Amino acid sequence: MKKDKMTRREPLTDTQLLMSITIGIFMVMYILAMILFGGGFLHAQQIFDMLNDNASLIIVSCGLTIVMIGGGIDISVGAVTSLVVMSCVLYLNNGGNIFVSILLALGIGLAFGAVHGFLISYLEIQPFIVTLAGMFFARGMTTILSVNPQKIAHEGFLKLMDAKLEIGWLGYVAKNGNKVPARIELGVIVAIVCVAVIFIVLKYVRLGRNFYAMGGNQTSALMLGINIKRTRFLSYLISGLLSGISGYVFMMHTGAGNATNAAGMEMNAIASSIIGGTLLTGGVGNVIGTFFGAMTLTTIKKIVVSSGLNDPWWQSITTGGMLCFFILLQSVVLGRRAAKKKN
Repeated sequence: MKKDKMTRREPLTDTQLLMSITIGIFMVMYILAMILFGGGFLHAQQIFDMLNDNASLIIVSCGLTIVMIGGGIDISVGAVTSLVVMSCVLYLNNGGNIFVSILLALGIGLAFGAVHGFLISYLEIQPFIVTLAGMFFARGMTTILSVNPQKIAHEGFLKLMDAKLEIGWLGYVAKNGNKVPARIELGVIVAIVCVAVIFIVLKYVRLGRNFYAMGGNQTSALMLGINIKRTRFLSYLISGLLSGISGYVFMMHTGAGNATNAAGMEMNAIASSIIGGTLLTGGVGNVIGTFFGAMTLTTIKKIVVSSGLNDPWWQSITTGGMLCFFILLQSVVLGRRAAKKKN
C-alpha cells in the first residue's frame, strides 16, 4: 500500500500541462521543418540565430509573464525598450561609460515600472490605460531624443557587441569546405540567466507564489494575508527592470538606435506568453513555457519565409492564426480538465 502511494504520480498542474503542450508543439514543428525544408533547419546555428535575434524579446516576455500571472497587462514594454536603446546609444556616442550606460538602462526601466506600479496598485487605475499612456510617453521621448537613426561609434561597446561564445563541435561545414563554429551572442546568455532567475522566483520564492495567488483569486489571496498592492507593484517593477535589460540586449544585437526600434515587441511578448501557456485571466503561467512560446513564434516565421511567402503580412497572418489556435487549445484543455475534476 505504501509502495503504491510512493509510485503514484501527482497530476500535472494547469501551468505544467500548458507548458508541456507548448514544448511538444515546438519540437514537432521544428522536426517537421527539418524534414520538409532542410537547409538551415538542419544546423544548430539556426537555433542559435533564433536565440540571437530574439534574446531581447525573451527577456521582456519574462517580465510580461509575471504581470499576466498576477492578472495584469503591460503594453509599454516595447516602447520602454526603444527609449532605453536610443538613450544609451546617444550617451555612449557622446563619450559615455559602458558601466554607466548599463545603469542608465536599468534606471529607465525601473522608473517606468515604479510609476506604472504605483498608479495601478495604489491609485487603482486600469493597467491597460496606465501602460498605454506609458507606451505613448516612451515613444514620444524616443523621438524627442532623435528622429534620425543613430549608429553606435563607441569602440569599447563595439568590442563588447562583437564578442561571441563559439562552440566548435556544434558548427557546420560551409560550401567552401571551412568549418564554421556555432556562435552565440552575449545577449542570449543574459536572456537565459533572466529566464532561470525568474523561474526560481516563481517556483521557490514566496513572492512568486504570491503572484500566482493574486492572479488566481484576489479575495483568497487577501484572506491568506498577501499584500495585494505591494505584490502588484513589484510585478510591474520587475517588468520595467526587465524592459531596461531587454533594451540593452537589443542594442548589443543591433548596434543602433531608431525611433521605430522594438515596434510591436509588446504584442510579440504577449503572444509569446500566451503561446507559452500564460492565461490572460491570471494565475497560470511559467517562464519556461514563455521561452518556448517565443521560440515557437520565431519558428513559425522561419517556416513561412522558407515556404516562399516573403511578404510581411504572411508572418502577421500566421502569427495571428497560431495565437488563436493556442487560446482555443487552452480553453478546451482547461475546460475538460475542470469537467473531470467536477465528476
